[in-house]
Amino acid sequence: MKHPSRPGQPLPERGRPRTGGVLRIARGQGQGYIRLEDGRDVFFDRRDLIDVGFNDLVVGDSVAFELIDDRFSGPRAVLVRRVDGTKRSTE
Repeated sequence: MKHPSRPGQPLPERGRPRTGGVLRIARGQGQGYIRLEDGRDVFFDRRDLIDVGFNDLVVGDSVAFELIDDRFSGPRAVLVRRVDGTKRSTE
């Protein structure tokens, strides 16, 4: 199966389905962090997004994703998508 936002690229490894909220966004670096329901923070990269542009995300957006254990960066969110287009904050 191909990645929807990167034609010709395979989908990343499948992980555990999770939800959370966007905690921080480092626009210049193309990455950010999601706060899980249990209070842990998980890394994501702009390439991990589907159906939403990186610059369209704001802190507080609710997101659904799959959690994998990346051997380089530790826990990582992949296949990240905004839930219902709702926002909890516009910071």
